[in-house]
Amino acid sequence: MTRRNPFEEIEEFFDRMSQGFDEGEWAPTTIGGRQVAVDLADEGDAFVVTADLPGYDREEISLTLSERTLELSAEQETESVDEGDEVEYIRRERRRRSVSRRVRLPEAVDEGATSARYANGVLTVRLPKLEGDDGTSIDIE
Repeated sequence: MTRRNPFEEIEEFFDRMSQGFDEGEWAPTTIGGRQVAVDLADEGDAFVVTADLPGYDREEISLTLSERTLELSAEQETESVDEGDEVEYIRRERRRRSVSRRVRLPEAVDEGATSARYANGVLTVRLPKLEGDDGTSIDIE
């Protein structure tokens, strides 16, 4: 008969817990029941972050790079209103949705050479690698 080692069980428990925290940084954020997909690719000389943000306008998306962390946020507010009549509303619908993701980069990047493009609901951010790291804002084309 083999005795169970309680210390091994505790160690396994902590391993499972830390895996959950590691996955939490990359856990998809839900928007209205859908999940926002984010990819981080290493192209050798640069990192490329790709995020699916369908339905947002470029002006509704914000990117910030600070201390090897790229923060992406998007916010949208819409109203459903019948403008034709002057009516006392019985029902007037407004919808607001937002998403925020942080992507920790494995290495420092050249903030001055970063670029971002948003087309057909897909945001692509190119971050050339470099030593050193300060915060900066990134314009989206």
